[in-house]
Amino acid sequence: MGVWILGLYVFVLSMMVGFELIRKVPPTLHTPLMSGANAISGITLVGALLVVGEGGGRWTVILGTAAVIFATINVVGGFLVTHRMLSMFRKQD
Repeated sequence: MGVWILGLYVFVLSMMVGFELIRKVPPTLHTPLMSGANAISGITLVGALLVVGEGGGRWTVILGTAAVIFATINVVGGFLVTHRMLSMFRKQD
């Protein structure tokens, strides 16, 4: 039970720290921050694919498949948002 409480503590603390860090980012740095988040999600995607490919057990494959799906959604959505943000800086013809 102690491991679960420690995990919950780390999770809540990381959410609070992440929220404060993102909140303090100036608007001019949102695009580079999104690109960095896409890179991290890409690394997550590769790791999840490796886990699913090994097929360690039923729950491993189920959780790995969910990680692949969610990381793919995050990467594609991040690139779409980044593309839209960058298109706002193009000159109109």
